[in-house]
Amino acid sequence: MKLVLLSGGSGKRLWPLSNDARSKQFLKVLEGKNQQLVSMVQRVWGQIESNGLRESSFIATSKSQIEIMQSQLGMNVPLIVEPSRRDTFPAIMLAASYLFSEEKAGLDEVVAILPVDPYVEDSFFDTVKQLERVVADSGSDLALIGVQPTYPSSKYGYIVPSEATTSSTYQVVDRVQEKPSTKQAEELIARHALWNCGVFAFRLRFVIQMLEDKGFPTDYQKLSRQYESLPQISFDYEVVEKSDEIVVVPYKGYWKDLGTWNTLTEEMKNNQIGRGIISNDSENSHLINELELPVSILGLSNIVVAVSPDGILVTEKSASPRIKDLIDFQQGPMYEEKNWGWVRILDDQKYDDSRTVTTKRVAIYSGKSTSYLMNSTREEVWTIVKGEGEFILNGNYMQIMPGNVLHIPVKTLHSIRATKDVEVIIVQSGSGLENQVVELYSTWDEVSQHCLRL
Repeated sequence: MKLVLLSGGSGKRLWPLSNDARSKQFLKVLEGKNQQLVSMVQRVWGQIESNGLRESSFIATSKSQIEIMQSQLGMNVPLIVEPSRRDTFPAIMLAASYLFSEEKAGLDEVVAILPVDPYVEDSFFDTVKQLERVVADSGSDLALIGVQPTYPSSKYGYIVPSEATTSSTYQVVDRVQEKPSTKQAEELIARHALWNCGVFAFRLRFVIQMLEDKGFPTDYQKLSRQYESLPQISFDYEVVEKSDEIVVVPYKGYWKDLGTWNTLTEEMKNNQIGRGIISNDSENSHLINELELPVSILGLSNIVVAVSPDGILVTEKSASPRIKDLIDFQQGPMYEEKNWGWVRILDDQKYDDSRTVTTKRVAIYSGKSTSYLMNSTREEVWTIVKGEGEFILNGNYMQIMPGNVLHIPVKTLHSIRATKDVEVIIVQSGSGLENQVVELYSTWDEVSQHCLRL
Protein backbone atom coordinates (compact mmCIF):
# COMPACT_ATOMS: atom_id res chain seq x y z
CA MET A 1 0.00 0.00 0.00
CA LYS A 2 1.18 3.51 -0.85
CA LEU A 3 0.42 6.37 1.52
CA VAL A 4 0.04 9.95 0.26
CA LEU A 5 -0.19 12.86 2.70
CA LEU A 6 -1.84 15.97 1.26
CA SER A 7 -0.20 19.24 2.29
CA GLY A 8 -2.00 22.39 1.17
CA GLY A 9 -4.09 25.29 2.39
CA SER A 10 -3.18 28.78 3.48
CA GLY A 11 -4.20 28.35 7.12
CA LYS A 12 -6.01 31.68 7.43
CA ARG A 13 -7.77 30.51 10.60
CA LEU A 14 -4.37 30.50 12.35
CA TRP A 15 -3.34 33.98 11.23
CA PRO A 16 -1.01 35.75 11.96
CA LEU A 17 1.40 32.83 12.41
CA SER A 18 0.16 31.11 9.26
CA ASN A 19 0.32 32.76 5.87
CA ASP A 20 0.67 31.86 2.17
CA ALA A 21 4.27 30.78 2.73
CA ARG A 22 3.77 28.99 6.06
CA SER A 23 0.50 27.07 6.34
CA LYS A 24 -0.84 25.83 9.67
CA GLN A 25 0.89 22.44 9.43
CA PHE A 26 4.30 24.15 9.68
CA LEU A 27 3.71 26.08 12.92
CA LYS A 28 6.02 24.82 15.68
CA VAL A 29 3.68 25.03 18.66
CA LEU A 30 3.27 21.36 19.68
CA GLU A 31 5.57 19.58 22.09
CA GLY A 32 7.59 16.68 20.70
CA LYS A 33 10.29 14.49 22.17
CA ASN A 34 12.72 16.11 24.62
CA GLN A 35 10.18 18.92 25.09
CA GLN A 36 11.19 20.46 21.76
CA LEU A 37 8.56 22.38 19.80
CA VAL A 38 7.47 20.65 16.60
CA SER A 39 5.00 21.40 13.84
CA MET A 40 1.99 19.29 12.87
CA VAL A 41 3.82 17.95 9.81
CA GLN A 42 6.88 17.03 11.89
CA ARG A 43 4.67 15.26 14.41
CA VAL A 44 2.71 13.22 11.87
CA TRP A 45 5.83 12.35 9.84
CA GLY A 46 7.42 11.10 13.05
CA GLN A 47 4.36 8.90 13.60
CA ILE A 48 4.61 7.64 10.01
CA GLU A 49 8.21 6.61 10.66
CA SER A 50 7.56 5.02 14.07
CA ASN A 51 4.70 2.97 12.63
CA GLY A 52 6.84 1.51 9.84
CA LEU A 53 5.17 3.41 6.98
CA ARG A 54 8.05 5.67 5.98
CA GLU A 55 9.26 3.70 2.95
CA SER A 56 5.85 3.64 1.28
CA SER A 57 4.82 7.23 2.08
CA PHE A 58 4.87 10.42 0.02
CA ILE A 59 3.84 14.03 0.62
CA ALA A 60 1.91 15.85 -2.10
CA THR A 61 2.56 19.57 -1.92
CA SER A 62 2.79 22.68 -4.08
CA LYS A 63 6.03 24.19 -5.38
CA SER A 64 5.70 27.04 -2.88
CA GLN A 65 5.98 24.62 0.09
CA ILE A 66 9.03 22.63 -1.04
CA GLU A 67 11.60 24.68 0.87
CA ILE A 68 9.75 24.77 4.18
CA MET A 69 8.94 21.06 3.88
CA GLN A 70 12.61 20.25 3.35
CA SER A 71 13.58 22.60 6.17
CA GLN A 72 11.38 20.74 8.65
CA LEU A 73 11.61 17.13 7.41
CA GLY A 74 14.99 17.04 5.66
CA MET A 75 16.14 17.19 2.08
CA ASN A 76 15.27 13.54 1.40
CA VAL A 77 11.55 13.75 2.20
CA PRO A 78 9.71 12.12 -0.76
CA LEU A 79 7.61 14.86 -2.40
CA ILE A 80 5.02 14.79 -5.17
CA VAL A 81 5.14 18.37 -6.43
CA GLU A 82 2.06 20.20 -7.66
CA PRO A 83 2.71 23.11 -10.07
CA SER A 84 0.26 25.30 -8.13
CA ARG A 85 -2.00 25.19 -5.10
CA ARG A 86 -5.47 23.98 -6.08
CA ASP A 87 -7.86 21.56 -4.34
CA THR A 88 -7.83 17.94 -3.22
CA PHE A 89 -9.28 16.46 -6.43
CA PRO A 90 -6.49 17.70 -8.74
CA ALA A 91 -3.89 16.97 -6.04
CA ILE A 92 -4.99 13.33 -5.77
CA MET A 93 -5.21 12.92 -9.55
CA LEU A 94 -1.63 14.16 -9.89
CA ALA A 95 -0.40 12.00 -7.01
CA ALA A 96 -1.97 8.91 -8.61
CA SER A 97 -0.27 9.69 -11.93
CA TYR A 98 3.05 10.05 -10.10
CA LEU A 99 2.70 6.66 -8.41
CA PHE A 100 1.66 5.08 -11.71
CA SER A 101 4.22 6.60 -14.11
CA GLU A 102 7.16 7.56 -11.88
CA GLU A 103 7.01 4.91 -9.13
CA LYS A 104 5.68 2.22 -11.51
CA ALA A 105 3.01 1.14 -9.01
CA GLY A 106 0.62 -1.51 -10.34
CA LEU A 107 -3.02 -0.76 -11.05
CA ASP A 108 -4.09 -3.07 -8.21
CA GLU A 109 -1.90 -1.21 -5.70
CA VAL A 110 -3.98 0.28 -2.88
CA VAL A 111 -3.38 3.99 -2.29
CA ALA A 112 -4.37 5.65 1.01
CA ILE A 113 -4.81 9.42 1.19
CA LEU A 114 -4.37 11.35 4.47
CA PRO A 115 -4.30 15.03 5.38
CA VAL A 116 -0.81 16.01 6.55
CA ASP A 117 -1.99 17.53 9.83
CA PRO A 118 -4.19 15.12 11.82
CA TYR A 119 -3.69 15.19 15.58
CA VAL A 120 -4.06 11.51 16.45
CA GLU A 121 -2.73 8.72 18.61
CA ASP A 122 -0.37 6.13 17.11
CA SER A 123 -3.28 3.64 17.11
CA PHE A 124 -4.79 5.67 14.26
CA PHE A 125 -2.12 4.30 11.94
CA ASP A 126 -3.11 0.74 12.86
CA THR A 127 -6.51 1.64 11.39
CA VAL A 128 -4.80 3.13 8.31
CA LYS A 129 -2.96 -0.16 7.78
CA GLN A 130 -6.32 -1.99 7.73
CA LEU A 131 -7.44 -0.06 4.63
CA GLU A 132 -5.45 -2.23 2.23
CA ARG A 133 -7.23 -5.41 3.38
CA VAL A 134 -10.61 -3.67 3.56
CA VAL A 135 -10.39 -2.49 -0.07
CA ALA A 136 -9.54 -6.04 -1.14
CA ASP A 137 -12.18 -7.80 0.98
CA SER A 138 -15.04 -5.40 0.31
CA GLY A 139 -14.52 -4.97 -3.43
CA SER A 140 -15.51 -1.32 -2.93
CA ASP A 141 -14.33 1.69 -4.92
CA LEU A 142 -13.40 3.59 -1.78
CA ALA A 143 -12.65 2.78 1.86
CA LEU A 144 -12.89 5.68 4.34
CA ILE A 145 -11.95 6.10 7.98
CA GLY A 146 -14.70 7.53 10.20
CA VAL A 147 -14.17 8.94 13.68
CA GLN A 148 -16.61 8.30 16.50
CA PRO A 149 -18.19 11.75 17.17
CA THR A 150 -17.89 13.21 20.65
CA TYR A 151 -20.41 16.03 20.07
CA PRO A 152 -22.74 17.25 17.28
CA SER A 153 -20.27 19.39 15.33
CA SER A 154 -21.21 21.45 12.28
CA LYS A 155 -17.50 21.79 11.32
CA TYR A 156 -17.07 18.25 9.95
CA GLY A 157 -18.57 16.12 7.22
CA TYR A 158 -20.41 12.94 8.27
CA ILE A 159 -20.34 9.36 7.00
CA VAL A 160 -23.72 7.63 7.40
CA PRO A 161 -23.44 3.83 7.53
CA SER A 162 -25.93 1.46 5.96
CA GLU A 163 -27.75 -1.31 7.82
CA ALA A 164 -26.45 -3.83 5.28
CA THR A 165 -23.02 -4.35 6.88
CA THR A 166 -21.85 -7.91 7.54
CA SER A 167 -18.15 -7.35 8.35
CA SER A 168 -16.87 -6.62 11.83
CA THR A 169 -14.03 -4.53 10.39
CA TYR A 170 -15.93 -2.12 8.16
CA GLN A 171 -19.40 -0.80 7.42
CA VAL A 172 -21.11 -0.17 4.10
CA VAL A 173 -21.72 3.55 3.56
CA ASP A 174 -25.23 4.76 2.85
CA ARG A 175 -24.21 8.36 2.09
CA VAL A 176 -21.70 11.08 2.91
CA GLN A 177 -22.93 14.49 4.03
CA GLU A 178 -20.88 17.68 4.13
CA LYS A 179 -20.98 19.99 7.19
CA PRO A 180 -24.58 19.88 8.47
CA SER A 181 -26.25 22.22 10.93
CA THR A 182 -25.94 21.33 14.62
CA LYS A 183 -29.52 19.98 14.64
CA GLN A 184 -28.81 17.84 11.56
CA ALA A 185 -25.60 16.65 13.20
CA GLU A 186 -27.57 15.44 16.22
CA GLU A 187 -29.87 13.46 13.92
CA LEU A 188 -26.90 11.98 12.04
CA ILE A 189 -25.20 10.88 15.25
CA ALA A 190 -28.46 9.18 16.28
CA ARG A 191 -28.06 7.15 13.07
CA HIS A 192 -24.52 6.18 14.19
CA ALA A 193 -22.87 8.49 11.67
CA LEU A 194 -19.13 9.07 11.91
CA TRP A 195 -17.01 12.16 11.38
CA ASN A 196 -15.29 12.23 8.00
CA CYS A 197 -11.61 12.79 8.80
CA GLY A 198 -10.49 13.05 5.17
CA VAL A 199 -8.84 9.63 4.96
CA PHE A 200 -9.74 7.26 2.14
CA ALA A 201 -8.20 4.46 0.13
CA PHE A 202 -8.72 3.05 -3.37
CA ARG A 203 -7.06 0.85 -5.94
CA LEU A 204 -4.82 2.88 -8.22
CA ARG A 205 -6.88 1.60 -11.14
CA PHE A 206 -9.92 3.54 -9.83
CA VAL A 207 -8.25 6.95 -10.26
CA ILE A 208 -6.18 6.14 -13.35
CA GLN A 209 -9.37 5.05 -15.12
CA MET A 210 -10.99 8.30 -14.00
CA LEU A 211 -8.18 10.31 -15.60
CA GLU A 212 -8.55 8.39 -18.87
CA ASP A 213 -12.33 8.83 -18.87
CA LYS A 214 -11.92 12.58 -18.44
CA GLY A 215 -9.38 12.76 -21.27
CA PHE A 216 -6.32 13.56 -19.14
CA PRO A 217 -2.88 11.91 -19.45
CA THR A 218 -1.84 9.37 -16.83
CA ASP A 219 1.81 10.37 -17.11
CA TYR A 220 2.90 12.65 -14.25
CA GLN A 221 5.04 15.00 -16.36
CA LYS A 222 2.32 15.47 -18.98
CA LEU A 223 -0.43 15.89 -16.38
CA SER A 224 1.70 18.49 -14.54
CA ARG A 225 1.74 20.60 -17.69
CA GLN A 226 -2.08 20.38 -17.85
CA TYR A 227 -2.61 20.80 -14.12
CA GLU A 228 -4.56 24.04 -14.45
CA SER A 229 -7.09 22.21 -16.66
CA LEU A 230 -8.11 19.79 -13.90
CA PRO A 231 -11.35 20.79 -12.11
CA GLN A 232 -10.59 22.84 -9.00
CA ILE A 233 -12.85 20.97 -6.61
CA SER A 234 -12.53 18.75 -3.56
CA PHE A 235 -12.18 14.98 -3.95
CA ASP A 236 -15.16 14.60 -1.61
CA TYR A 237 -17.48 16.56 -3.90
CA GLU A 238 -16.14 15.26 -7.22
CA VAL A 239 -15.65 11.59 -6.33
CA VAL A 240 -16.76 10.46 -2.87
CA GLU A 241 -20.31 11.85 -3.05
CA LYS A 242 -20.78 10.36 -6.55
CA SER A 243 -19.49 6.86 -5.74
CA ASP A 244 -21.88 4.01 -4.93
CA GLU A 245 -19.47 1.41 -3.58
CA ILE A 246 -18.02 2.87 -0.38
CA VAL A 247 -17.17 1.33 2.98
CA VAL A 248 -15.93 2.93 6.19
CA VAL A 249 -13.60 1.67 8.92
CA PRO A 250 -14.61 3.13 12.32
CA TYR A 251 -11.88 4.65 14.50
CA LYS A 252 -12.71 5.09 18.19
CA GLY A 253 -9.43 6.63 19.33
CA TYR A 254 -8.40 10.25 19.79
CA TRP A 255 -8.64 12.54 16.74
CA LYS A 256 -8.79 16.30 16.45
CA ASP A 257 -8.66 18.87 13.69
CA LEU A 258 -6.26 21.58 14.87
CA GLY A 259 -7.46 24.13 12.34
CA THR A 260 -8.41 26.96 14.71
CA TRP A 261 -6.73 28.71 17.61
CA ASN A 262 -9.19 27.34 20.16
CA THR A 263 -8.58 23.70 19.13
CA LEU A 264 -4.83 24.15 18.64
CA THR A 265 -4.26 25.69 22.07
CA GLU A 266 -6.07 22.73 23.68
CA GLU A 267 -3.14 20.54 22.60
CA MET A 268 -0.33 22.92 23.59
CA LYS A 269 1.59 21.73 26.65
CA ASN A 270 2.41 25.29 27.74
CA ASN A 271 0.16 28.33 27.63
CA GLN A 272 3.02 30.59 26.59
CA ILE A 273 5.56 30.50 23.75
CA GLY A 274 7.87 33.48 23.38
CA ARG A 275 8.47 36.63 25.45
CA GLY A 276 5.77 38.02 27.71
CA ILE A 277 3.73 37.61 30.87
CA ILE A 278 0.33 36.04 31.58
CA SER A 279 -1.08 37.13 34.93
CA ASN A 280 -2.29 34.48 37.38
CA ASP A 281 -5.89 35.67 37.11
CA SER A 282 -5.87 35.19 33.30
CA GLU A 283 -7.34 31.69 33.21
CA ASN A 284 -7.21 29.45 30.13
CA SER A 285 -5.40 32.12 28.11
CA HIS A 286 -2.55 31.50 25.67
CA LEU A 287 0.26 33.67 24.31
CA ILE A 288 2.25 32.77 21.19
CA ASN A 289 4.80 35.47 20.44
CA GLU A 290 7.39 35.22 17.63
CA LEU A 291 8.74 38.75 18.11
CA GLU A 292 11.40 40.00 20.53
CA LEU A 293 8.98 42.58 21.98
CA PRO A 294 7.41 41.35 25.26
CA VAL A 295 3.63 40.98 25.35
CA SER A 296 1.60 41.06 28.58
CA ILE A 297 -1.86 39.59 29.27
CA LEU A 298 -3.46 40.97 32.43
CA GLY A 299 -6.80 39.88 33.86
CA LEU A 300 -8.18 38.42 30.62
CA SER A 301 -9.38 34.80 30.52
CA ASN A 302 -10.21 32.43 27.65
CA ILE A 303 -8.29 34.43 25.06
CA VAL A 304 -5.50 33.82 22.53
CA VAL A 305 -2.88 36.43 21.73
CA ALA A 306 -0.79 35.50 18.67
CA VAL A 307 2.03 37.77 17.52
CA SER A 308 4.20 37.40 14.41
CA PRO A 309 5.86 39.62 11.79
CA ASP A 310 2.58 39.38 9.84
CA GLY A 311 0.44 40.97 12.57
CA ILE A 312 -1.16 40.67 15.99
CA LEU A 313 -4.33 38.77 16.88
CA VAL A 314 -6.24 39.15 20.15
CA THR A 315 -9.32 36.94 20.24
CA GLU A 316 -11.72 35.24 22.59
CA LYS A 317 -11.16 31.52 22.02
CA SER A 318 -14.66 30.58 20.85
CA ALA A 319 -14.60 33.48 18.36
CA SER A 320 -11.22 32.57 16.85
CA PRO A 321 -12.60 30.55 13.85
CA ARG A 322 -14.11 33.79 12.48
CA ILE A 323 -10.66 35.19 11.71
CA LYS A 324 -10.74 33.46 8.31
CA ASP A 325 -13.65 35.67 7.23
CA LEU A 326 -12.04 38.89 8.48
CA ILE A 327 -8.47 38.61 7.18
CA ASP A 328 -8.07 40.26 3.79
CA PHE A 329 -4.73 42.03 4.06
CA GLN A 330 -2.96 42.74 0.79
CA GLN A 331 0.54 42.05 2.04
CA GLY A 332 2.94 39.25 1.27
CA PRO A 333 4.32 36.91 3.94
CA MET A 334 6.55 38.72 6.45
CA TYR A 335 8.24 35.49 7.57
CA GLU A 336 9.35 32.50 5.51
CA GLU A 337 11.26 29.32 6.28
CA LYS A 338 13.78 28.19 3.69
CA ASN A 339 15.67 24.93 3.32
CA TRP A 340 18.81 26.93 4.21
CA GLY A 341 17.39 29.13 7.00
CA TRP A 342 14.73 31.82 7.31
CA VAL A 343 13.79 35.34 6.18
CA ARG A 344 11.99 37.95 8.28
CA ILE A 345 10.78 41.24 6.78
CA LEU A 346 11.53 44.04 9.25
CA ASP A 347 10.27 46.96 7.15
CA ASP A 348 8.77 47.42 3.69
CA GLN A 349 8.28 50.94 2.34
CA LYS A 350 7.13 52.43 -0.96
CA TYR A 351 7.91 56.09 -1.69
CA ASP A 352 6.27 58.75 -3.84
CA ASP A 353 8.94 58.46 -6.54
CA SER A 354 7.99 54.73 -6.90
CA ARG A 355 11.13 53.49 -5.13
CA THR A 356 10.76 50.53 -2.77
CA VAL A 357 13.00 49.81 0.22
CA THR A 358 12.76 46.50 2.08
CA THR A 359 14.76 45.63 5.17
CA LYS A 360 15.19 41.95 6.02
CA ARG A 361 16.79 39.88 8.74
CA VAL A 362 18.10 36.67 7.17
CA ALA A 363 19.59 33.55 8.77
CA ILE A 364 21.67 30.91 7.00
CA TYR A 365 22.33 27.74 8.97
CA SER A 366 25.84 26.31 9.27
CA GLY A 367 26.71 24.20 6.23
CA LYS A 368 23.81 25.62 4.20
CA SER A 369 23.92 28.03 1.27
CA THR A 370 21.62 30.17 -0.83
CA SER A 371 21.35 29.73 -4.58
CA TYR A 372 23.52 31.72 -7.01
CA LEU A 373 21.14 34.41 -8.24
CA MET A 374 20.62 38.05 -9.17
CA ASN A 375 17.85 40.66 -8.88
CA SER A 376 16.73 42.42 -12.05
CA THR A 377 15.72 45.78 -10.51
CA ARG A 378 16.96 45.74 -6.88
CA GLU A 379 20.33 46.50 -5.34
CA GLU A 380 21.21 45.23 -1.88
CA VAL A 381 23.46 46.16 1.03
CA TRP A 382 24.29 43.29 3.37
CA THR A 383 25.59 43.78 6.91
CA ILE A 384 26.92 40.57 8.48
CA VAL A 385 25.92 40.60 12.17
CA LYS A 386 26.68 37.03 13.21
CA GLY A 387 28.65 33.98 12.14
CA GLU A 388 31.20 33.19 9.47
CA GLY A 389 30.96 32.02 5.90
CA GLU A 390 31.92 32.28 2.24
CA PHE A 391 30.54 34.75 -0.27
CA ILE A 392 30.73 34.89 -4.05
CA LEU A 393 29.92 38.00 -6.07
CA ASN A 394 30.05 37.64 -9.88
CA GLY A 395 32.68 34.92 -9.53
CA ASN A 396 34.76 36.75 -6.92
CA TYR A 397 35.24 34.76 -3.70
CA MET A 398 35.70 36.17 -0.20
CA GLN A 399 35.33 35.08 3.42
CA ILE A 400 32.86 37.00 5.56
CA MET A 401 32.51 37.67 9.30
CA PRO A 402 30.58 40.03 11.61
CA GLY A 403 31.01 43.68 10.68
CA ASN A 404 31.48 43.07 6.95
CA VAL A 405 29.31 45.23 4.69
CA LEU A 406 28.65 43.92 1.18
CA HIS A 407 27.23 45.94 -1.72
CA ILE A 408 25.39 43.93 -4.38
CA PRO A 409 24.47 46.04 -7.44
CA VAL A 410 21.47 45.33 -9.68
CA LYS A 411 21.90 42.29 -11.97
CA THR A 412 24.86 40.95 -9.99
CA LEU A 413 25.12 37.22 -9.28
CA HIS A 414 25.77 36.33 -5.65
CA SER A 415 25.58 33.49 -3.12
CA ILE A 416 26.53 32.87 0.50
CA ARG A 417 27.46 29.72 2.42
CA ALA A 418 27.61 29.62 6.23
CA THR A 419 30.46 27.82 7.96
CA LYS A 420 28.97 28.97 11.29
CA ASP A 421 25.35 30.10 11.67
CA VAL A 422 25.13 33.44 9.87
CA GLU A 423 22.69 36.32 10.33
CA VAL A 424 22.54 39.22 7.87
CA ILE A 425 20.62 42.50 7.78
CA ILE A 426 19.74 43.15 4.14
CA VAL A 427 18.49 46.48 2.81
CA GLN A 428 17.05 45.97 -0.67
CA SER A 429 16.11 49.00 -2.76
CA GLY A 430 15.10 49.76 -6.33
CA SER A 431 12.56 51.18 -8.71
CA GLY A 432 8.87 50.36 -8.68
CA LEU A 433 9.35 47.94 -11.56
CA GLU A 434 8.62 44.31 -10.78
CA ASN A 435 11.76 42.53 -9.61
CA GLN A 436 12.69 39.28 -11.34
CA VAL A 437 14.97 36.85 -9.50
CA VAL A 438 17.21 34.92 -11.91
CA GLU A 439 18.82 31.78 -10.47
CA LEU A 440 21.90 30.35 -12.18
CA TYR A 441 22.89 27.56 -9.75
CA SER A 442 20.94 26.08 -6.85
CA THR A 443 23.73 24.41 -4.82
CA TRP A 444 27.10 25.52 -3.48
CA ASP A 445 28.80 22.59 -5.22
CA GLU A 446 27.63 23.98 -8.56
CA VAL A 447 28.76 27.46 -7.56
CA SER A 448 32.20 26.13 -6.55
CA GLN A 449 32.62 24.23 -9.83
CA HIS A 450 31.71 27.14 -12.10
CA CYS A 451 32.89 30.24 -10.21
CA LEU A 452 36.46 31.47 -10.08
CA ARG A 453 37.87 31.76 -6.56
CA LEU A 454 40.23 34.74 -6.32
